[in-house]
Amino acid sequence: MTTEGQDWVSVDAYFVDALVGTDPLRARIRKANTAAGLPPHDVSPLQGRFLSLLVKAIGARRILEIGTLGGVSASWMAEALPPEGRVISLEASPDYAALARRNLDQAGLGDRVEICVGPALDTLARLAREGGPAFDLVFIDADKPNNPAYLDWALKLTRPGGLIIGDNVVRSGAVLDANSDDDRVRGVRTFTETLGREPRLFSTALQTVGEKGWDGMTLSVVEP
Repeated sequence: MTTEGQDWVSVDAYFVDALVGTDPLRARIRKANTAAGLPPHDVSPLQGRFLSLLVKAIGARRILEIGTLGGVSASWMAEALPPEGRVISLEASPDYAALARRNLDQAGLGDRVEICVGPALDTLARLAREGGPAFDLVFIDADKPNNPAYLDWALKLTRPGGLIIGDNVVRSGAVLDANSDDDRVRGVRTFTETLGREPRLFSTALQTVGEKGWDGMTLSVVEP
Protein backbone atom coordinates (compact mmCIF):
# COMPACT_ATOMS: atom_id res chain seq x y z
CA MET A 1 0.00 0.00 0.00
CA THR A 2 1.28 3.50 -0.84
CA THR A 3 1.91 6.11 1.83
CA GLU A 4 -1.14 7.96 0.50
CA GLY A 5 -3.27 4.82 0.88
CA GLN A 6 -2.00 4.34 4.40
CA ASP A 7 -2.99 7.93 5.17
CA TRP A 8 -6.51 7.27 3.86
CA VAL A 9 -6.91 4.31 6.20
CA SER A 10 -5.50 6.26 9.16
CA VAL A 11 -7.85 9.17 8.54
CA ASP A 12 -10.78 6.76 8.29
CA ALA A 13 -9.76 5.23 11.61
CA TYR A 14 -9.59 8.67 13.25
CA PHE A 15 -13.11 9.63 12.15
CA VAL A 16 -14.53 6.21 13.02
CA ASP A 17 -13.07 6.50 16.50
CA ALA A 18 -14.35 10.08 16.94
CA LEU A 19 -17.79 9.76 15.35
CA VAL A 20 -18.85 6.10 15.34
CA GLY A 21 -16.92 4.52 18.17
CA THR A 22 -16.87 0.84 19.04
CA ASP A 23 -19.31 -1.10 16.87
CA PRO A 24 -19.65 -4.70 18.10
CA LEU A 25 -22.71 -5.31 15.92
CA ARG A 26 -20.89 -4.80 12.62
CA ALA A 27 -17.76 -6.46 14.01
CA ARG A 28 -19.77 -9.66 14.57
CA ILE A 29 -21.29 -9.50 11.10
CA ARG A 30 -17.94 -8.92 9.42
CA LYS A 31 -16.37 -11.78 11.36
CA ALA A 32 -19.16 -14.13 10.27
CA ASN A 33 -18.86 -12.95 6.67
CA THR A 34 -15.10 -13.48 6.62
CA ALA A 35 -15.45 -16.94 8.13
CA ALA A 36 -17.97 -17.82 5.42
CA GLY A 37 -15.62 -16.64 2.67
CA LEU A 38 -17.69 -13.70 1.45
CA PRO A 39 -15.83 -11.12 -0.64
CA PRO A 40 -14.87 -7.98 1.35
CA HIS A 41 -17.29 -5.71 -0.48
CA ASP A 42 -19.19 -4.36 2.53
CA VAL A 43 -19.53 -0.64 3.14
CA SER A 44 -16.97 0.80 5.51
CA PRO A 45 -18.04 2.07 8.95
CA LEU A 46 -18.09 5.69 7.78
CA GLN A 47 -20.00 4.78 4.64
CA GLY A 48 -22.47 2.77 6.70
CA ARG A 49 -22.89 5.70 9.08
CA PHE A 50 -23.51 7.93 6.05
CA LEU A 51 -26.32 5.63 4.91
CA SER A 52 -27.78 5.76 8.43
CA LEU A 53 -27.58 9.55 8.38
CA LEU A 54 -29.44 9.72 5.06
CA VAL A 55 -32.16 7.40 6.37
CA LYS A 56 -32.66 9.68 9.36
CA ALA A 57 -32.38 12.91 7.36
CA ILE A 58 -35.24 12.06 4.99
CA GLY A 59 -37.34 10.28 7.61
CA ALA A 60 -37.26 7.06 5.59
CA ARG A 61 -39.61 4.26 6.57
CA ARG A 62 -39.38 2.04 3.52
CA ILE A 63 -36.01 1.16 1.94
CA LEU A 64 -35.08 -0.99 -1.05
CA GLU A 65 -31.58 -2.47 -1.16
CA ILE A 66 -30.34 -4.19 -4.31
CA GLY A 67 -27.51 -6.48 -3.19
CA THR A 68 -27.55 -7.84 0.37
CA LEU A 69 -24.22 -9.71 0.57
CA GLY A 70 -23.79 -10.48 4.30
CA GLY A 71 -26.12 -7.78 5.61
CA VAL A 72 -23.71 -5.04 6.71
CA SER A 73 -25.31 -2.17 4.78
CA ALA A 74 -28.79 -3.48 5.55
CA SER A 75 -27.92 -3.43 9.25
CA TRP A 76 -26.83 0.22 9.10
CA MET A 77 -30.01 1.29 7.34
CA ALA A 78 -32.35 -0.87 9.41
CA GLU A 79 -30.83 0.39 12.65
CA ALA A 80 -31.64 3.97 11.61
CA LEU A 81 -35.30 3.24 10.83
CA PRO A 82 -38.17 3.90 13.21
CA PRO A 83 -39.67 0.71 14.73
CA GLU A 84 -42.28 0.38 11.99
CA GLY A 85 -39.70 0.87 9.21
CA ARG A 86 -38.66 -1.85 6.83
CA VAL A 87 -35.79 -2.71 4.48
CA ILE A 88 -36.51 -4.99 1.54
CA SER A 89 -33.15 -6.37 0.41
CA LEU A 90 -32.61 -8.35 -2.80
CA GLU A 91 -29.91 -11.04 -3.03
CA ALA A 92 -29.22 -13.44 -5.89
CA SER A 93 -27.20 -15.94 -3.84
CA PRO A 94 -29.19 -18.21 -1.50
CA ASP A 95 -26.05 -18.80 0.59
CA TYR A 96 -25.35 -15.09 1.01
CA ALA A 97 -29.00 -14.47 1.83
CA ALA A 98 -29.06 -17.19 4.48
CA LEU A 99 -25.93 -15.79 6.12
CA ALA A 100 -27.32 -12.25 6.04
CA ARG A 101 -30.56 -13.54 7.60
CA ARG A 102 -28.63 -15.11 10.49
CA ASN A 103 -26.50 -11.99 10.93
CA LEU A 104 -29.50 -9.66 11.06
CA ASP A 105 -31.50 -11.93 13.34
CA GLN A 106 -28.58 -12.16 15.77
CA ALA A 107 -28.25 -8.36 15.65
CA GLY A 108 -31.88 -7.97 16.69
CA LEU A 109 -32.78 -6.36 13.36
CA GLY A 110 -34.43 -9.30 11.64
CA ASP A 111 -37.93 -7.91 12.06
CA ARG A 112 -36.98 -4.81 10.05
CA VAL A 113 -35.38 -6.57 7.06
CA GLU A 114 -37.02 -8.80 4.47
CA ILE A 115 -34.53 -10.60 2.21
CA CYS A 116 -35.83 -11.63 -1.21
CA VAL A 117 -33.75 -14.36 -2.85
CA GLY A 118 -33.36 -14.58 -6.62
CA PRO A 119 -32.35 -12.43 -9.59
CA ALA A 120 -32.98 -8.83 -8.61
CA LEU A 121 -34.58 -7.90 -11.92
CA ASP A 122 -37.21 -10.61 -11.42
CA THR A 123 -37.91 -9.44 -7.86
CA LEU A 124 -38.11 -5.79 -8.93
CA ALA A 125 -40.68 -6.69 -11.57
CA ARG A 126 -42.70 -8.56 -8.95
CA LEU A 127 -42.57 -5.62 -6.52
CA ALA A 128 -43.84 -3.34 -9.26
CA ARG A 129 -46.69 -5.72 -10.10
CA GLU A 130 -47.67 -5.97 -6.44
CA GLY A 131 -47.97 -2.20 -6.26
CA GLY A 132 -46.94 -1.70 -2.63
CA PRO A 133 -46.06 1.67 -1.11
CA ALA A 134 -43.27 3.59 -2.83
CA PHE A 135 -39.79 3.46 -1.35
CA ASP A 136 -38.18 6.41 0.39
CA LEU A 137 -34.63 5.29 -0.40
CA VAL A 138 -33.09 2.84 -2.86
CA PHE A 139 -29.51 1.64 -2.40
CA ILE A 140 -28.05 0.01 -5.53
CA ASP A 141 -25.04 -2.13 -4.65
CA ALA A 142 -25.09 -5.25 -6.79
CA ASP A 143 -23.77 -6.44 -10.17
CA LYS A 144 -22.71 -3.29 -12.00
CA PRO A 145 -23.59 -4.39 -15.57
CA ASN A 146 -27.26 -4.31 -14.51
CA ASN A 147 -27.07 -0.85 -12.90
CA PRO A 148 -28.93 0.84 -15.78
CA ALA A 149 -31.80 -1.65 -15.47
CA TYR A 150 -31.81 -1.27 -11.68
CA LEU A 151 -32.11 2.48 -12.15
CA ASP A 152 -35.13 2.04 -14.42
CA TRP A 153 -36.90 0.05 -11.71
CA ALA A 154 -35.77 2.42 -8.95
CA LEU A 155 -37.43 5.30 -10.78
CA LYS A 156 -40.67 3.34 -10.92
CA LEU A 157 -40.54 2.36 -7.25
CA THR A 158 -39.24 5.48 -5.45
CA ARG A 159 -41.48 8.28 -4.20
CA PRO A 160 -41.01 11.90 -5.29
CA GLY A 161 -38.45 13.41 -2.93
CA GLY A 162 -36.91 10.00 -2.30
CA LEU A 163 -33.24 9.09 -2.74
CA ILE A 164 -31.55 6.70 -5.15
CA ILE A 165 -27.94 5.84 -4.27
CA GLY A 166 -25.52 4.00 -6.55
CA ASP A 167 -22.45 2.53 -4.84
CA ASN A 168 -18.97 1.69 -6.16
CA VAL A 169 -19.10 4.00 -9.16
CA VAL A 170 -15.49 5.29 -9.27
CA ARG A 171 -13.81 1.89 -9.43
CA SER A 172 -10.33 3.26 -8.64
CA GLY A 173 -10.66 5.69 -11.54
CA ALA A 174 -11.57 3.07 -14.14
CA VAL A 175 -14.86 4.90 -14.74
CA LEU A 176 -12.86 7.37 -16.87
CA ASP A 177 -12.14 4.75 -19.54
CA ALA A 178 -14.78 5.17 -22.24
CA ASN A 179 -13.28 2.23 -24.15
CA SER A 180 -13.13 -0.19 -21.22
CA ASP A 181 -13.85 -3.84 -21.98
CA ASP A 182 -14.89 -4.35 -18.33
CA ASP A 183 -18.66 -4.78 -18.29
CA ARG A 184 -18.76 -3.39 -14.73
CA VAL A 185 -17.18 -0.13 -15.87
CA ARG A 186 -19.47 0.04 -18.90
CA GLY A 187 -22.49 -0.54 -16.65
CA VAL A 188 -21.44 2.23 -14.26
CA ARG A 189 -20.79 4.67 -17.12
CA THR A 190 -24.18 4.01 -18.70
CA PHE A 191 -25.83 4.31 -15.29
CA THR A 192 -24.08 7.62 -14.55
CA GLU A 193 -24.78 9.11 -17.96
CA THR A 194 -28.44 8.13 -17.63
CA LEU A 195 -28.58 9.94 -14.28
CA GLY A 196 -27.28 13.07 -15.97
CA ARG A 197 -29.89 12.95 -18.74
CA GLU A 198 -32.86 11.95 -16.60
CA PRO A 199 -35.10 15.01 -15.96
CA ARG A 200 -36.81 13.30 -13.04
CA LEU A 201 -33.55 13.16 -11.07
CA PHE A 202 -31.32 15.76 -9.39
CA SER A 203 -27.98 13.98 -9.10
CA THR A 204 -24.41 14.32 -7.91
CA ALA A 205 -21.46 12.03 -7.22
CA LEU A 206 -19.02 11.82 -4.32
CA GLN A 207 -15.56 10.31 -4.54
CA THR A 208 -14.45 8.50 -1.39
CA VAL A 209 -11.08 7.33 -0.13
CA GLY A 210 -10.39 5.32 3.01
CA GLU A 211 -10.14 1.72 4.12
CA LYS A 212 -12.03 0.65 0.98
CA GLY A 213 -9.54 2.43 -1.29
CA TRP A 214 -10.62 4.90 -3.99
CA ASP A 215 -14.26 4.70 -4.95
CA GLY A 216 -17.47 6.69 -4.60
CA MET A 217 -21.22 6.83 -4.98
CA THR A 218 -23.92 8.71 -6.82
CA LEU A 219 -26.81 10.35 -5.00
CA SER A 220 -30.04 11.32 -6.74
CA VAL A 221 -33.24 12.93 -5.50
CA VAL A 222 -36.42 12.04 -7.39
CA GLU A 223 -37.90 15.37 -8.39
CA PRO A 224 -41.49 16.11 -7.27
